[in-house]
Amino acid sequence: MPTEDRPEALHVTTAEQLRAVSNLTRHRIMAVLRFEPATITQIAARVGLAKGSSSYHVRLLERAGLVKVVRTQKVRGVTERYYAMAARSIVLPDPTDGGPDVVMRHAVADLEASPADAERHVLMAHLRLTDQQFTELGARLKALADEYRALSDPALPDASLAFALFHPAAIPAPAATTGQTEEDDK
Repeated sequence: MPTEDRPEALHVTTAEQLRAVSNLTRHRIMAVLRFEPATITQIAARVGLAKGSSSYHVRLLERAGLVKVVRTQKVRGVTERYYAMAARSIVLPDPTDGGPDVVMRHAVADLEASPADAERHVLMAHLRLTDQQFTELGARLKALADEYRALSDPALPDASLAFALFHPAAIPAPAATTGQTEEDDK
């Protein structure tokens, strides 16, 4: 299957798929395969793994249906398999109550692993929005990401964009005071 014929999205729906994408090493392998096919040897070199470890992780991703062999080539009597993502994007389910958010966990790990001297744009803003403003901002962020995804060129260096727009857990208000100080209690 040529990489151009891939479906737009693959929704992670099974426990096997979720386990496969939850692993940081496999996440990095999928990042290598995001724009172009690669062999086990090429993947191992890009991710910094031994070929055996790379092969193990790719097999798990393949068994979960997240990557596929897109072409083979004979090299010195050995058949090299070129792997690519099974779809242009992988859509993860929302995290369960108390469960980790795989997308943000991977984004933070990728940010921490990125070169410290490279240009970065990291921002956290605390907002107070109406329900309508919250929905509009989410739609604008998605549209902006989609716009730049369409401009992506596999020949250019990778850049990652992660955003999270959410209502944080409520922080309990401090207990009401009676006007007494700690000194008054002594």
